[in-house]
Amino acid sequence: MKKTGWTRINSREGKMRRFFAFLVVLACLFSFTVPARAQSSVELSGVAVSYTFGEQISFSAKIQTQLAIQGAYLLFQVEGNQNTRTIPLTIASTGAASYSYPLQNGLLQPFSRIFFWYHLLLTGGNTFESPHYFFKYDDNRYPWQTVESNGLHLHWYAGDVSFGQAALDAAHAGYQAIQNLIPVPAGDPIDIYVYASSAELQDTLNLGGSTWISGHANPDLGVVLVSIAPGQNQSIEMERQIPHQLAHILLYRLTGSAYANLPNWLTEGIASQVEGYPNADYTQVLNASTQNKTLLPITDLCGPFPVDASGAILAYAESDSFISYIHKTYGTSNLQALIQAYSNGLSCDQGIDHVLGMPLSQLDLQWRQSDLGEKVAGLVFQNLLPYLVFLVAILLIPAWRLVPNRKKKEKNGNPRPR
Repeated sequence: MKKTGWTRINSREGKMRRFFAFLVVLACLFSFTVPARAQSSVELSGVAVSYTFGEQISFSAKIQTQLAIQGAYLLFQVEGNQNTRTIPLTIASTGAASYSYPLQNGLLQPFSRIFFWYHLLLTGGNTFESPHYFFKYDDNRYPWQTVESNGLHLHWYAGDVSFGQAALDAAHAGYQAIQNLIPVPAGDPIDIYVYASSAELQDTLNLGGSTWISGHANPDLGVVLVSIAPGQNQSIEMERQIPHQLAHILLYRLTGSAYANLPNWLTEGIASQVEGYPNADYTQVLNASTQNKTLLPITDLCGPFPVDASGAILAYAESDSFISYIHKTYGTSNLQALIQAYSNGLSCDQGIDHVLGMPLSQLDLQWRQSDLGEKVAGLVFQNLLPYLVFLVAILLIPAWRLVPNRKKKEKNGNPRPR
């Protein structure tokens, strides 16, 4: 396949890992040493930050002023989070101020930017606030290599350069598949990090035992995390995982904050549709669940999916098949209209009714009958059974009341008609 665009490759050998960590700290030191002065004659210098991923972040600076300091604070904020942490500081006689923040106190999103600044209360009611600095909280435990092209930045640490280039090619193919289905305007670069195992990925995300998770997207950060080991199956995993997670990023960029209003069956179904290599497990799971009558109602997939592995894979399989049915039956324009309807605030059922003119439950039955071959007559009767019972009860109550009246008439000497 012909590749266009500019490509840059950065390689770092494993033996350079310690030197890389040193460069990160050195870069932070160099970036934050510009003195900050104010009318209150405060000089802030030596601003630096370093961290041990998953353990702690260390902040340090030198603060000098002619006025007495009545209070000193370090403030920092995680990108995408409006909560600001405010930490009292003790300043030594030399002006040195330092603080180590244990990450157990609050989980930080990997690969997010951390903004921080200093605030002083001085005598005479004066205050001082430093410029706002930031650093990127990368997972620096690994010697990342990078290859990038046309707004996609691919990072990996296991495998050679051909592995990284193959992953980037899969990313471009997935990006184009998404654009063919749902055009999304170009935006900021997207960073894709390829971990060598699902265990290392889960440790990074602190997922705590969700061993079936092999990929994750942070749409607000424009970051994709996947787990792909070099080997004979690497191409299949690249074509599955990378486009799937890219779809979440692009859907978020298309809808913005309204992304949270999209039903899960819609987002996960679209993400599954753009995978270059279909998941063979989905067909088996759908066939077994159809035969066993254990399919999940689509209405149950509007919100979070089941957390157990078997329930989760069924939810993904149904979402994939359901979106495929909508796309081939009602076309791309109606699929795009659904995204717009949900972005405008319509509920899970209202969106389908608004665009396709039917309840979600009816579309669910059509999909099951058309694509899964499920006999829906029994299912319809099962769904109507509560209403039938209620109707029968309403009809029987007046008849039951007539029985005592007839017995009363017979007791008073009115014979039964023969």
